[in-house]
Amino acid sequence: MDMSTNLAAHEPPISLRLVTQAYTSLLLIAFALMPAQFILYLYFQQDPTLKFENHLFHEFAIAVATLEGLFVTYVTWRCYRSSGEPLLRWLTLGFLGFVLIYSLHGAFTGMAHHNIWLFLLYGPASRLAMSVLLFVGLLSYNQPSDEVEKRSNAQAWLTWIGLFLAVDIAVALIAYSPYAGHPAVRMSMEGGALVFSTLNVAVMLLRRIHSPLMIVFGISVAWFALSSLAFLLAGPWNHLWWLAHAIFAGGFFLLSYGVVQAFRTTRSFSTIYSQEEMTARLAAAMADTQRALQQVQLSNQRLERLAATDPLTGAGNRRHFIEHIGAEIARAKRSGAPLSLLSLDLDHFKDINDSRGHSVGDEVLREFVRKCLEAIRPYDSVARVGGEEFMVLMPGATLDTACTVAERLRSAIEGSAFQVGSHPSIGVTISVGVSEFGRDGDTLDAFLSVADQRLYRAKHEGRNRVIVA
Repeated sequence: MDMSTNLAAHEPPISLRLVTQAYTSLLLIAFALMPAQFILYLYFQQDPTLKFENHLFHEFAIAVATLEGLFVTYVTWRCYRSSGEPLLRWLTLGFLGFVLIYSLHGAFTGMAHHNIWLFLLYGPASRLAMSVLLFVGLLSYNQPSDEVEKRSNAQAWLTWIGLFLAVDIAVALIAYSPYAGHPAVRMSMEGGALVFSTLNVAVMLLRRIHSPLMIVFGISVAWFALSSLAFLLAGPWNHLWWLAHAIFAGGFFLLSYGVVQAFRTTRSFSTIYSQEEMTARLAAAMADTQRALQQVQLSNQRLERLAATDPLTGAGNRRHFIEHIGAEIARAKRSGAPLSLLSLDLDHFKDINDSRGHSVGDEVLREFVRKCLEAIRPYDSVARVGGEEFMVLMPGATLDTACTVAERLRSAIEGSAFQVGSHPSIGVTISVGVSEFGRDGDTLDAFLSVADQRLYRAKHEGRNRVIVA
């Protein structure tokens, strides 16, 4: 019995897979709607006149929420700068708008007995702003990444900050107007937050978005919707009002968990690995580790490393890299997983050697490899295949993912000053060609040739660019 037959024999029945899938879906739905039972309990069973009015506790809670919001805003912004995903741009704006508006809800706690609306209206205004921006972000899910220039456009971010501050002023004007106490004012803000949060969930279900971090996103906005519902049913300082705060905080902390997970992995909300992909990669890594341990037992570790490493830069050498590509191609053929390649060349490197000397050129090459290892993914491999020519092999990466990594590397090199001893800093740029196995050839030679051809095009078309097609 071969391996494929053996695996098939141990596959669970289709009925069991369907039952477990349905059970998982029901658990997610139950978790998303869990706050509803607490809302119903307090609404029908608790005396709404019972209140807990503690200004110091409220101010402390809002201060903690503001600091958390600032932290998550920064992390989301870093993810956006790295990946350029439009969803992350709107997430950053949503968190930023929430912080700049919601912080005044805590700052004006002391006004609760002087002008209740100046105290109350900043809460629904912040939730409305955040829910609208999250909804716009969801509509941009899986759209092409923003250009690097757009990600770092300070004027655009300052414009949004000015808009949020204008909302703060507008809420204050409403709070001191004759219309502040009209039920429609608060209802329109909190009701709008409820509607847009519900629309977020509806769009996710209609578009069948079920990647790991987007499930976290969906559960979070469901909790935001339920918190707005609780605020609509509650009165200031009663138990349901405090519960509404807690529900919103729970959704916010859950969404911040998703953001941090993106930051710790792919800097992206759409390309983070699912549980199945992580399990498969872990199994492959464990198998590779076992094979590596067997090789270490049969050979001299030091000689093996010397035979596989470029002595100048510490990157892999061409011979070892070609062997590694062959092994990854065989694995890709077996599993059907994508496999991509970057072919890189340092622009005008000969000029550095001629003007600064070969010792400076050697230091530039070593520094380039260090920056390259920082920019690529942990399980990618880099090799020096010529004087100033390098290649990066990216298992599990599609052409789009490889292009994103290549652009991140190109931008990092362009934005770095290479300092060698007491010499003036050196500006370095790179040209990159990208290919994907199967899509750009199903043999080793074709795979390498397409990446090299695109590298030559990048250099011919002006250098300091990435060519993928």
